[in-house]
Amino acid sequence: MASYVEGALVKDEKVVYVGKVSLWSLAGRIALGFILLPLFGLGLILWLMAYVKYKTTELAITNKRVIAKFGFISRSTIELNINKVESIQVDQTMVGRMFNFGTLIISGAGNPQAPIPGISNPMGFRRAFMEAQDQARST
Repeated sequence: MASYVEGALVKDEKVVYVGKVSLWSLAGRIALGFILLPLFGLGLILWLMAYVKYKTTELAITNKRVIAKFGFISRSTIELNINKVESIQVDQTMVGRMFNFGTLIISGAGNPQAPIPGISNPMGFRRAFMEAQDQARST
């Protein structure tokens, strides 16, 4: 089964960087699931929710755009042309800085801000985006 990002690629488009959801950003759900496990399997539901979020969130930078996909049954996507992105902000809490995860806030020309929470290595994502944007401008 192909990922959403792979299926959305157009001619001459290549994936430059792939982002992931950090397991640390899901630690609260996982811990609460462990605590509530004896309570009629409520913990299993929390674990399942964390697993679905981890597996169904896709984030990628291509040589032409930024793509983010969320959800399993209902799908929500953000796709911005790399030249139309005005800024990528990184929001990290103290815990996020310690465990290297945070929220990316992508602002595009004419589009409202698009927050992408719980991303692993958000500074690496921002750096890869800046490099891809520079490369796209020079071609």
